[in-house]
Amino acid sequence: MAARAEAAFLKSLDALGRLEQLDPAIGRVRKVVRGLPIGRFRDVLQGLPIGHPLHPALVQVPMGAWLSAAVLDAVPGTGRSARLLVGVGLASAAPTAWAGWVDWAEQREDQMRTGLVHAVSIATAIGLYTGSWLSRRHGRTALGKTLGYAGLCAAGAGSMLGGHLAFRLGAGTNKATSVPRLVGADWHPLGTLADFPAGAAVRRDLDDVPLLVYREPDGPLHVIAGRCSHLSGPLWEGEIADGCVRCPWHGSVFRLSDGGNVRGPATAPQPSFEVRIDADDGVHVRLSGDA
Repeated sequence: MAARAEAAFLKSLDALGRLEQLDPAIGRVRKVVRGLPIGRFRDVLQGLPIGHPLHPALVQVPMGAWLSAAVLDAVPGTGRSARLLVGVGLASAAPTAWAGWVDWAEQREDQMRTGLVHAVSIATAIGLYTGSWLSRRHGRTALGKTLGYAGLCAAGAGSMLGGHLAFRLGAGTNKATSVPRLVGADWHPLGTLADFPAGAAVRRDLDDVPLLVYREPDGPLHVIAGRCSHLSGPLWEGEIADGCVRCPWHGSVFRLSDGGNVRGPATAPQPSFEVRIDADDGVHVRLSGDA
């Protein structure tokens, strides 16, 4: 019976990603989030400066504060401290939600459906904790504690859905981590210079790993992993300008010279390859030591 219950639970979680009834709401909210006039601050919210999504790191503050408040609520004489922690959680929930929404707007359909339910759970928690803080402030301590424990349950459910998003559905994970394990460390033939006309992006497959090969008009040849680290978009179909390639799916920008990510939503760089050209114009590549 336990095994059947676990299977049913996981099946219900997976079913959230197939709730097409959520799509109209998702379309409207996504348009609003993408239209926010926040400029390069969007890269900060997505976690580009730290190399991974910012939202999971920010989550620790409100969840830690609310969990600590729940512990203090069980200890006599700690009412003021518990109210303070509830307030800290509410104050930190705003930037945490901002980062989460910016990440959410650049995910797959199934991830956005599950993510919307996650957001509703957290919004419910914020509403309950707001009521908890106000009740405590006006001396209704018992009601404040009750609302706080209810808020912790809602926040816990939302956190569980966040874990499901990250670890089962792969939202926010680096999709290029497998490249160094799939491509051998030796030099590999890739063709000849004639196979790579100047100014054109060319796809080549190496050990089942697609590569983007681009030959600059003045001669240098650049090779990076061809699937975007954000959601595996085909970079060989992207726009190339100023020594960078822009992913055609969500707009992440990577340098062709070393795979470094210049703009989000991708937070991880593309594995890059060293290039060697022999006397017969044969092109050989080797995974860069930095990949």
